[in-house]
Amino acid sequence: MPVEEHRSVFLARDELTEADRRVLAPLVAGRRLVLRETRTGWQLEAVSTVGILRLERVRLIVTPKMAISGARLMSWLCYARGIPVPHDPTPRKWLTGRAGYAAVVPHALLTECRALLQEGLRRDYLRTEQVQPVLRGQLDLRAQLSRRYGAVDRLHVRTFERRAETWENLVCSAALHAAIPLAADPALARALRETAGHFPRPRPGVAASRLLARARYTRLNSRYRNAHTWARLVLGGGGVTDLLSDRGLPSGSLLLWMDRLWQLVVERMAARAPAECGGRSVTVTGGRAIRTRDEAGPYRKPFEPDVLLRFEDPRERFLPVDAKYIGYDGRRLSAGNRHQLLTYIAGYTTSDAPLAVLVHPSPQDATSRTVRVDGPRGHLGTIRVLGIDTRLGPEQAAQPLRDLVAEFAAGGGS
Repeated sequence: MPVEEHRSVFLARDELTEADRRVLAPLVAGRRLVLRETRTGWQLEAVSTVGILRLERVRLIVTPKMAISGARLMSWLCYARGIPVPHDPTPRKWLTGRAGYAAVVPHALLTECRALLQEGLRRDYLRTEQVQPVLRGQLDLRAQLSRRYGAVDRLHVRTFERRAETWENLVCSAALHAAIPLAADPALARALRETAGHFPRPRPGVAASRLLARARYTRLNSRYRNAHTWARLVLGGGGVTDLLSDRGLPSGSLLLWMDRLWQLVVERMAARAPAECGGRSVTVTGGRAIRTRDEAGPYRKPFEPDVLLRFEDPRERFLPVDAKYIGYDGRRLSAGNRHQLLTYIAGYTTSDAPLAVLVHPSPQDATSRTVRVDGPRGHLGTIRVLGIDTRLGPEQAAQPLRDLVAEFAAGGGS
């Protein structure tokens, strides 16, 4: 059942089971979904969430509201996570297909796992228990006495064999099998199944999520890091505070939180932008946070921009940058966003450069406009609204932001 991001779909009362409501509860609490009960059933709205959600009786396909190609989504996902873009030797493009953006993640996982197979899977000496006609390794006396009653025609031995059943390969295998239901294309499903056959099958009781939670990378297994990045996304089914956090979604589900993805991309762009201008990104904690209190005490959450850039030459100045996953092309800023950016201006900027930046995706072309806020006592602040061209790769698309930061560093920020 298709539904567009930020749109609603109506489900009959018998289409949403009690188990489904328990699955949806964390997503509703995290404001990923909105679930309302109606007289005839349920109204389900996807909030900045795209992908596949498989319930007991319904399979929802949440499509994006902005047209970003699968190839571009791959580059933005990799940019946000700081990993290389998977390279496919064939000219096939990353297509979103009927499953929306969720289709590109199995493609990425497949590409990385195939690269591992070409290089050769990692093997390590693993402890194994075998029954042999001759003594190889260490004799298991307890098993020999309890199972063979001391007979020596067959020996229970413990040995260390160099095998491919390492945790790195078991995670890839589990992720490949979990990605098969996500593949709407039969050819992709066959490729995933075939590739999974070259990896060792996880043993019963071995949870890939627990293996990933204990993951440690060294020079011996660092080449698995990229494959495990996509494995986390497939096995976890999506994320809330982090793109790759496990939310316990049902098998065959994969959700991307586009608000969080866009925030990660803009944070990375803005943090890199002042490198050539003598500035840097600073953490908004302690004395730098804008806090609120009343008679009942302090409010729990302070006001903090997504990125705060600091410049010290010739004097200390700050530039707050905020990311908004909103299509502001041809639209005016909402009152809430104007108030939010003015709060940052009042808290962080100087009177001679009261500037804040709002960065939003622009699927057609890069855009830039200036919003001035004036009051009866004069100028309150300036908001630069930058639209980042999502048709370009992240490094190229970030050029307007780099230009604005350079202009601010040179003293032209108001």
